[in-house]
Amino acid sequence: MGCVNTKYTPPRRNAERLKRNKEQHAPKPIITTHSSNKHVDVLEDKEIRDNTSSKVEAVATNDDKSHELANASEEKNNTARYEFVEGWPKWLVDNIPPNVLASLVPKSVDSYDKLGKVGRGTYSNVYKARDKDTGKIVALKKVRFDTSDPESIKFMAREIMILQALDHPNVMKLEGLATSRMQYSLYIVFDYMHSDLTRIISRPGEKLTEPQIKCYMKQLLLGLQHCHKRGVMHRDIKPSNLLVDKKGVLKIADFGLANSFAIKPEGPFTNRVVTLWYRAPELLLGSTDYGYEIDLWSAGCLLAEMFLGRPIMPGRTEVEQLHMIFKLCGSPSADYWIKMKLMTSFRPPPHYKANYEENFKDFPSSACALLATLLDLDSYSRGTAASALESEFFTSSPLACDLSALPVIYKDDGERSQTKRRKRYAISLELRSFVFHTSVNQIMCY
Repeated sequence: MGCVNTKYTPPRRNAERLKRNKEQHAPKPIITTHSSNKHVDVLEDKEIRDNTSSKVEAVATNDDKSHELANASEEKNNTARYEFVEGWPKWLVDNIPPNVLASLVPKSVDSYDKLGKVGRGTYSNVYKARDKDTGKIVALKKVRFDTSDPESIKFMAREIMILQALDHPNVMKLEGLATSRMQYSLYIVFDYMHSDLTRIISRPGEKLTEPQIKCYMKQLLLGLQHCHKRGVMHRDIKPSNLLVDKKGVLKIADFGLANSFAIKPEGPFTNRVVTLWYRAPELLLGSTDYGYEIDLWSAGCLLAEMFLGRPIMPGRTEVEQLHMIFKLCGSPSADYWIKMKLMTSFRPPPHYKANYEENFKDFPSSACALLATLLDLDSYSRGTAASALESEFFTSSPLACDLSALPVIYKDDGERSQTKRRKRYAISLELRSFVFHTSVNQIMCY
């Protein structure tokens, strides 16, 4: 057995291990320039870490500056796109000659109270609105376009330039332009019109009389004559684009598809114009070299429609429309294709014969003669708007009626109700006046 009082001495290697542990857990001295090499190594490690951190921060700062510059450049471009020049958006001034805008006053669409949507087209919406300053009821046509697309802006600018070049009682007049608060939208301001020829022709149980038809047709041809004199092809004459006011004045509207020879003097022109039922045969056959005669064809279709009370050739496809045309006008001769410079391989059956008299047998003879001219397959034989106005149709009896004899059509029920209320009020005033005078007479008799 060992002695209990014997002093224990640990092995030497254990003592060395304890010493190393003690040194590792001891607090590190403050680093100074007079430190040992070990302390210098620690300092160098710290400097390397600090330099690396500084480089990372520098790279991050440079990235932030680049991002800021990019944002500033984009903001500058947006500002340039939406900045004003004499009250007009710069993109508008850059695409429309100064003389066109000179007679117009820049306005915001916030200057108008929108009362409701009254029309919708392929490229626009039309609203009934009230001018907050004057109280005048106007029509606002909101044009759809992209301010970042130069071609879209040019398309919109062309309509404005054409409208500004026209000034005739039977053509819609440009009253002004209005832009939205953020300049993303443009509104064309017109006089508010209460109806269009579609509503007038399609009245249930009622047909236009010959004097009324002559009055509307005369106004249409006078408007077309003015357009053609100013070098403008409308290229979308149809009843819904012929607006009528309370007094019966007809005005040609919607020049969105129109072309001005002052803007584009030579072809080729697109043949994807005019609504199908009123489209001339040369357009359906692919012609890109045409003139004012396409408007006269549309006017001929409209004249027949006013007599019939419905469209005369309501084709569902272009091919069906062509067959309807050839059944009315007859199959064209071989020279027709060469004269009209048509390269299409389409050829109608050769047995179609002209059938104007059968189709228009209930029309006045003077109307049949004018229709045969306006609906001639050969565009060069259709004459002009001026020659149509001199035709027997307008000089023979009965003559065109006065505007006061034209039908009155209201655009909305609110106006009809308002008019009825006014009539009832006028009648009540007459009755009160009658009762008052009757009572006075009875008193005087006593």
